[in-house]
Order: sequence, then structure tokens, then C-alpha cells
Amino acid sequence: MLLASAIAASFRQHFQHEPLLVRAPGRVNLIGEHTDYNAGYVLPAAVDKEICFAVGLNQTDTIRLVAHDLQKTFSVAAANVQRSNTPWANYLLGVVAQFQKRGVDVPGFDCVFGGTIPMGAGMSSSAAVECGLAFALNTLLHTHLDRMTLAHMAQKAEHEFALVQCGLMDQFASLFGQDGQVVRLDCRSLDYEYFPFDTRAAQVVLCNSGVKHSLASSEYNTRRQECEQGVAVLREHYPSC
Repeated sequence: MLLASAIAASFRQHFQHEPLLVRAPGRVNLIGEHTDYNAGYVLPAAVDKEICFAVGLNQTDTIRLVAHDLQKTFSVAAANVQRSNTPWANYLLGVVAQFQKRGVDVPGFDCVFGGTIPMGAGMSSSAAVECGLAFALNTLLHTHLDRMTLAHMAQKAEHEFALVQCGLMDQFASLFGQDGQVVRLDCRSLDYEYFPFDTRAAQVVLCNSGVKHSLASSEYNTRRQECEQGVAVLREHYPSC
């Protein structure tokens, strides 16, 4: 609540009107590393680390973004959304572009966001940024898109604006995570099922290696290409795989 209050106060200070508040959690994954884009099973869970958003339509034709933690700002005409030279803004702009590709008229809006998910720690801070804004715009613009559609839009935003060819798990976990549950997703059929996880009986411990990474500049895309090449070789001998 302290984070949400700080984000809301920052929004009012910058923009002088009342926002919609949205929370998007990070995630851990218990089973299935690099299997989401290989159409396998994953077992993620949302965590208490989060990105909080304050978002409001501003009755102009300009999108104004504030990265609270970085103390940075970015603005662009809503009609001229494209990849920028500002990496953090691209995650948000990519989401806007996905609404526009669906024919949604996105007007000017104001957004302040910040969070407690460690950047570069493998807990999907980028997916939380994408999903939080997608959820907020879906609410403010009354587009009535379901959560799976929003997850795919957030994934496409990362593909096209952050240039990371990620699978769907991170965005799915942020939008579908539930308290006290892990969720198994079949990344081929997109069927999913919740399972109770009692953190009083067993706990998930995250160890900080101290190594920071950015998926956009890491070997992630290379690994995906290698997996696709491997599947292509297998299908030469086992066409049904």
C-alpha cells in the first residue's frame, strides 16, 4: 500500500488529476525454463514484488510517462507511437501499439509507474510493466479484452518494441497469478489449472546471484533460435513432434 500511495501521490503532483491504480506482480517459475516458447508446460506463481501504476486519460493527444524509480519522463503524440531510443519507455509504447493495431483509438493519457521487482533479476519486471499498462488501458478505454488476449498483446509488445522473442509465461503469470496458488500452463493448448501452494508448509527461496541481465542484450533470442533449429531437425525424423 505504501508503494501504491507513493505512485498515486507522484501522479497527482505531475498531472493534477485522479488516476486509476493498478498492481502487476512479478513471478517465480517452479517448472519449465525455456519451455513456454517451445510449447511445453510451465508452473509459475505470482509473487509479492510488484509494479504499481497510476494511469488516467488526460483529454489531450499526448501520452506522458513517468518512471518513478528512475526519475525519468517521456512524452509522445498518441498518433505517433513507435519504437524510441528510450528503452524503458518501449515496454509501454509497445502495449499502446498493440491496442492501436486492434483498431482501438488510444487517446492521450498520463502514467506514473514504479515497483519493487528487482530489475534484471529474472522475476519478469518487464512483463509486469507491460501487463499493468495493458490492464489499465483495457479498463479506461472499456475495450473488454480478456486476460489471455492482454497477455498475448503484452508478449507482442516485448517482441516488437523491446525486441525480445519471449514466450508467454511471464505475461500469463502476471495477469493470471492468484494468492496461494501456482498455475500450470500448457503453452501449446493454453489450457491452465491452479494448484494450492501453502507457503507456511514450504517456501520458495530466491537467491540473488548479483548478476544483472537484460533480455534484450542477452543470449535469450539466440537460445530461442537454437531451440527452433533443434525442433526442425527432430521433425525431419519425427514429423509429429
